[in-house]
Amino acid sequence: MPLLLGLAACATPVPPANGGLELPAAWAETQAPQADIDVAQYWTMLNDPLLTEFVEQAIAQNLDIAQSAARLDQARAQLRSARAGYAPQLNASGGIQRDIGDFASDDFNFTFGADASWEVDLFGRISGNVAANRADLEAAGYSLADIQRLVVGQVALGTIQARATALQLAIARDTLQYQDDNLQIARWRNQAGLVSSLDVEQARSQRAATAATIPQLESSLAARANAISTLIGEPPGRVLALLQGSDFVPEPPALEAFEAPADVLRRRPDVRGAEASLMAASARIGVAQAQLLPLVRLTGNIGTGATSVGRLLDVITGSLFAGISQLIFDGGRTQAQVDSAKAAADGALAAWRQSILGALEDVESSAVDMRATRERVAIQGEARDAASNAALLARSQYQAGITDFRTLLSAENQLLSARNSEVGAKAERASAFVRLTQALGGGWTPADYPAITDRETDQ
Repeated sequence: MPLLLGLAACATPVPPANGGLELPAAWAETQAPQADIDVAQYWTMLNDPLLTEFVEQAIAQNLDIAQSAARLDQARAQLRSARAGYAPQLNASGGIQRDIGDFASDDFNFTFGADASWEVDLFGRISGNVAANRADLEAAGYSLADIQRLVVGQVALGTIQARATALQLAIARDTLQYQDDNLQIARWRNQAGLVSSLDVEQARSQRAATAATIPQLESSLAARANAISTLIGEPPGRVLALLQGSDFVPEPPALEAFEAPADVLRRRPDVRGAEASLMAASARIGVAQAQLLPLVRLTGNIGTGATSVGRLLDVITGSLFAGISQLIFDGGRTQAQVDSAKAAADGALAAWRQSILGALEDVESSAVDMRATRERVAIQGEARDAASNAALLARSQYQAGITDFRTLLSAENQLLSARNSEVGAKAERASAFVRLTQALGGGWTPADYPAITDRETDQ
């Protein structure tokens, strides 16, 4: 008996704070003071109504989110099932019997009875199972929040890239018009005997190269638009029509300061979900250990029988039994279940630690990326301005016969490349903002997840 009491006193392992990892007090890649910023709906900070429309529709209609919501409902039902273990189980039965044969009575025999059983949660088997399912429900809530966080980021990134592709497509078409003019000028000058046919062929080659990029960009835009359509839960078509003719890339606000690492980890649903999964795995160790301890159960029954319904209550019999059972030998099956539960908890602890390190990595890398893309946009803007001036001068000089066609081709190729690079840099800047706010835990609101915020599950 002392051994049994000792086993019953074993507490469920308590996860170490922060997974046993020492968290930094500040971020390595930002020297700005820490600030409490709201990134729950960061996509609105990009000031792109179409992007906001897509994100809000994805939250309402995305099918990955719908599947995760169904798993949350399943976890909630499983918790109710676990709580039912606290209550007694009642079963009723009834029947009608009539004998047949030469010497059988013509009377009917009516019977009615009820059985009841109740397990006494003496060593925490039921309460441990409830605790595990409560943690599962919380983990499912955080999983749903994290899927929303990821889906919102995918929609935002997809829309940014689609807008950049649409803008590059417009640049290619605009450049093609200039190159048509250059080809016509080269032909005129060749017909006038001012230049050789080499200028004409070079102009044709340049125009063909630019024209060849247009179908590729159109295909890329359609693919990106169709991917967004899937994310927001609708067939392809409408999104592509809305993105056609996009003439800007969203410009994000400056985001220098953010919360301390510990505060960010509390906001990250993937980290919180991993912690909840660890709590569930830890609770199941106690459930498995309880199988080694005595099981106390109260059972009872009541019944009656008569040859007519009116006399069913004349004679009522019943019994009440209190029993205790103890596992003696099962070939080590139950102890293996305990060891398995402990191993699962060790794995859950490692997963929690991994989620913490991954979250810290996300923020640090995204902060560097955000700073680098801002610098790149400024440099590319200067390059585009210089290339534009050079192309304008080269075009004027060629028309005046001051310079050769090769110089004009080079200047205009540099301008096309600079314009596309600037668009790409702006898209990367906006994407870096999305990735950083995602890393900070943005993209979901805790108030929308009762399984996380309401403590009804503790009742």
